[in-house]
Amino acid sequence: MKRGLLFSLLLVVATSVTSLAQKSPVDETDMAIKGIPRKGQRVSMQLDSKRVEESWKKQLDEQFGNKVKSDKGVYSMEGVVIESIAKTPVRVITKVDAVPTGTTVWWSIDLGNAYLSKEATPVQWKAAEGYLKDFARKLYREDLAIQVATAEKSLVQSQDQHMSVIAKADAIKKDIEKNKQKKMEIQQQLAQNAAELQQYNNQVDLNLKEQEAARADIVNMRVALEAVKERLNKIE
Repeated sequence: MKRGLLFSLLLVVATSVTSLAQKSPVDETDMAIKGIPRKGQRVSMQLDSKRVEESWKKQLDEQFGNKVKSDKGVYSMEGVVIESIAKTPVRVITKVDAVPTGTTVWWSIDLGNAYLSKEATPVQWKAAEGYLKDFARKLYREDLAIQVATAEKSLVQSQDQHMSVIAKADAIKKDIEKNKQKKMEIQQQLAQNAAELQQYNNQVDLNLKEQEAARADIVNMRVALEAVKERLNKIE
């Protein structure tokens, strides 16, 4: 990963940390479920809706088991106890929706004598708000952990790449030294070759002189032979 991209990723992680507290507002809102309007509570998160719904469903299943019923994206639970909100069994209808700013988790809680409401049941409303906020914070921490793990992995890759570049530089330096050594050897060979050529040229010159001397000896021998023959012919 390039340094600029790694820096951007780390900046995203840092921004997520600083803005975490502002990402899980809870408000009171009505929603029509199967054509029936219901008063409820909604938490908003700047996270992927698919992941939020999977985590929400998992949390409900782990807490309430087979009491969780699903029908076209709407989850309902009959006679469940949410200790932090009410000590008596309640009825819950909940739904996860994707919105332009992220995802919302909405639920309506029938407390038996009243529906969860900011005015009618302020204590339970506050407790339910805390429940939803805790869920949102948990998802943000998980999301942040994933981002940190990704950044750490990218950092390791960047460090490995840096070490690879350094190793490549060292290899290039070694190749340069080998090239210099090879150049010196070639220059030495050229010098030796030039010296050998000069020796060969000297031998050629010497050989020419030896050939001249040999021809002179032949001429002298012929002259001497003719002189002997002439003396031989003069004998009476």
